[in-house]
Amino acid sequence: MDAFDLKMLDALQADGRLTNLQLAERIGLSASQCSRRRSALEASGVIQGYHAALANEAVGLDVLVFVQVSLATQSPDSGQAFARLIRGLDEVQEAHSLTGEADFLVKLAVPDLKTLSRIINDVLLPHRSVGRVRSSVVLERVKQTGRLPLRHLSEVQDAQGARRRMPSKRKRAPQRG
Repeated sequence: MDAFDLKMLDALQADGRLTNLQLAERIGLSASQCSRRRSALEASGVIQGYHAALANEAVGLDVLVFVQVSLATQSPDSGQAFARLIRGLDEVQEAHSLTGEADFLVKLAVPDLKTLSRIINDVLLPHRSVGRVRSSVVLERVKQTGRLPLRHLSEVQDAQGARRRMPSKRKRAPQRG
């Protein structure tokens, strides 16, 4: 990836609906170059897709909760069974396998506490793989972003460019006097 690709990724993270012409104007390339670069980033999997970001509260999902789940037993079968369970729950927004005290951290968006209670008591706790569940209801969302930081890629690119521009140091043969 070069500087144009990084500018393109940054612009698309801010607004995924940009046309190639709009993108070209923002990053200083032609629309056809932007189209080729965007296609290459999509084909390589760097750009995984485009979607509309919905506001939880606007669609009636007023409760955001993080649930820590400890498995009943530490076995591959238990982890896989739990993963299958949460993949089937629409309310699950994210789920992560962890090191530390809990085995999984699950983020849910639900309309109310009654729905949360039903999911915990009727779905999670009775499941054979689940040993313990601890939930934390979000009081206030301080920050939410889907944007990935890209600065480290620019820094790597800058460092590589600096190495290419540095004159090579050649060993001199010792002079005889």
